[in-house]
Amino acid sequence: MTDFTLHDKNNAPEQSQELLDGSIAVFGMIPNLHALMAEAPGLLQGYQQLHQLFTETSFDATEQTVVWQTINVEHACHYCVPAHTGIAKQMKVDDEVTEALRSETPLPSEKLEALRDFTLAMVRERGEVDDATVKRFLDAGYTQRQVLEVVLGLAQKVMSNYTNHLARTPIDEPFKRFEWHKQG
Repeated sequence: MTDFTLHDKNNAPEQSQELLDGSIAVFGMIPNLHALMAEAPGLLQGYQQLHQLFTETSFDATEQTVVWQTINVEHACHYCVPAHTGIAKQMKVDDEVTEALRSETPLPSEKLEALRDFTLAMVRERGEVDDATVKRFLDAGYTQRQVLEVVLGLAQKVMSNYTNHLARTPIDEPFKRFEWHKQG
């Protein structure tokens, strides 16, 4: 197993130091994911930019959480599921939604379920979903813009989920209480 470096402000590549300052400003710490990504400044910068852009989509906090956690759970990301559980709490997302996503049980509304179904289809079919799948998503009350915003969220989560799989990123202390393992 390759041991990846968890960088801090003292040992990070110069191009990552300002990005880590941004992490501290947003999270009050350097999340271990960011500490790992700092090894490749372009990866960290891209991840941070995609995260910011996804938070500015037309999805509300609950819908953002559905997209993020659906992907995290499908990818069995040991790090991102607990992290986004904590983030969902900070965003004041209903615990019922968070638990349904973590346990892969029904969500409290048909519209949110349609969002999860569409996001899962995008992940599982690698974007090659059929017209009927897109139509079901649109018929649930979503828009063409939101079809494409799911792609944005997916791009962000592939970066983090794959990094965490490679590096076996340790869960940050604030998120350890939300530890999670894929069922089945």
